[in-house]
Amino acid sequence: MEKTFSPSDGTQMQRERASETPSLGKVDLSAYDNSWYKPGPKWKIVLWAICNILFVHNHLPIPVFIKVSILRLFGATIGKGVMIKPGVNIKYPWLLFIENSVWIGENVWIDNLALIKIGANACLSQGAMLLTGNHDYRRQKFDLIVKPITLETGVWIGAQSVVCPGVVCHSHAVLAVGSVATKSLEAYGIYQGNPAVKVRTREISA
Repeated sequence: MEKTFSPSDGTQMQRERASETPSLGKVDLSAYDNSWYKPGPKWKIVLWAICNILFVHNHLPIPVFIKVSILRLFGATIGKGVMIKPGVNIKYPWLLFIENSVWIGENVWIDNLALIKIGANACLSQGAMLLTGNHDYRRQKFDLIVKPITLETGVWIGAQSVVCPGVVCHSHAVLAVGSVATKSLEAYGIYQGNPAVKVRTREISA
């Protein structure tokens, strides 16, 4: 006689499998607490959020000198000859240090929960993301982790690529399109993939 399968059988199988699996703990997001993280006074954060939308994080043809002036007003250190294209999103200007002749492309996201330093002649292409925040997946409370990012002189961060917390991209390193830098990049190294690995050395001719 052919045996039929009922929903109760499936439930019993799930229980048996659960009993065989060791307890690894569970995340409890209701207990999440980042009250220790204080990037600045509330009024400053709110005021910047408004100015960011009006002058920086939009696609209107706003002159670059106006964007730079507003960023400096909010505490950013910005050198000469810096290009900021439309749609750029900057979390906190007072945690941003940019040297001379830096190019920042459309829709770049500078998520600087910690300090980000960008060296002279560095280039961030369209949609690149500098990510200084993460979460500790080993902790029940999913604790917030913030680490700074440094891009040294001549670094090129390709379109739609991501630089993760704590990474240092050394002089003239390249992160290729769509790649993810989880570890620091050697000087003049060209990195590709997720996670990014070195594929060759950058050679620059006159």
